[in-house]
Amino acid sequence: MAENSFISNFKKWLVFLIKLALFSVCLYWLVEYVGVKYAAATTENLINNYNESRWNEFYAQPKDSLDMVFIGSSHSYCTFDPEIVDKGLGTNSYQMGMPLQHMDSTYYTLREILNYQKPRTVVVEVYWDMMDDKFELTQAGYLFQVMKNPELEKEYIKEVFPLSEKIMYNINIFRYQKDYFAYRNSKLKEKIENNYGVSLPAAQRQQGTEKYRSKGYTYCDYHMLPDEFDKTNQFKDVDGRAWEAEPVQVKYLEKIVSLCRENDINVIFVTAPIANVSLSYIKNYDMIHNEIQKIADKNNVKYLDLNIANRDEKLFTHDNFRDDAHLNHSGVNIADKYFIDWFKKNM
Repeated sequence: MAENSFISNFKKWLVFLIKLALFSVCLYWLVEYVGVKYAAATTENLINNYNESRWNEFYAQPKDSLDMVFIGSSHSYCTFDPEIVDKGLGTNSYQMGMPLQHMDSTYYTLREILNYQKPRTVVVEVYWDMMDDKFELTQAGYLFQVMKNPELEKEYIKEVFPLSEKIMYNINIFRYQKDYFAYRNSKLKEKIENNYGVSLPAAQRQQGTEKYRSKGYTYCDYHMLPDEFDKTNQFKDVDGRAWEAEPVQVKYLEKIVSLCRENDINVIFVTAPIANVSLSYIKNYDMIHNEIQKIADKNNVKYLDLNIANRDEKLFTHDNFRDDAHLNHSGVNIADKYFIDWFKKNM
């Protein structure tokens, strides 16, 4: 009886293990299949296409032909138009800002830039909302999709990625999840509008043009829509008294400065403007500005905060913004003229 019981239990365990193995194989292939679908969505993302155009054109530049480079987040490529700056300063500049870019990926962006160019000046866009995170996976993925330097990518992953993020990055279903759902939402909206004749009122649809133009710059003449004014509520939760820069991002900002100094490059910090209504919601913005100013002073770097300039000199109206936090091209013209004058006086 004992032997029969052992055989019976063995069969049950064997069946369980076979089922578990089959389930694991099916789950693995499901994750792989969904991951491939998610990865494919990145090719349909306009932002990714702009990133690719920016980097491809950069790699095509004659070696050591640039004397000014702009780096940072989307606030960089929505603020600095190289054509305007070059006309005002007689420079040959290039825009290398990337979506959501934090100081860690900005540092590695600069590392790659210096493999091809030796600019005299690097303008670092320092957006406070990119300075208070330890790490953000999506922005690293944006960079890796377009930077043609696998060795630098490996170093970035080794030095910057937390262990949990290293695992997620190697699984497409997690790596490309945000890209996929952004793509599907846009396609679903398009399908509903086409099939059912349902669309947003004209007042709630963007009118105008957004396109990659040249020298890394993305041209946009959109204006803030009513729902963008609602989005500015997110800034109500921001209070300068509670804001702190994340040490890891400060470390990489200072590494950017050190890298520039090692290569005899002038470095400038700039904070791009957010919409007037957005800034009005932030409590004690001066305290945020002062924290970044302290980093600039510690490293002997000139710092231009266009939010302070706008508040004091009334540079922009809501018509100069494409959304709650980024300029349109009319605003870019104003910001770049101000930057040109500031640069001539301070550099």
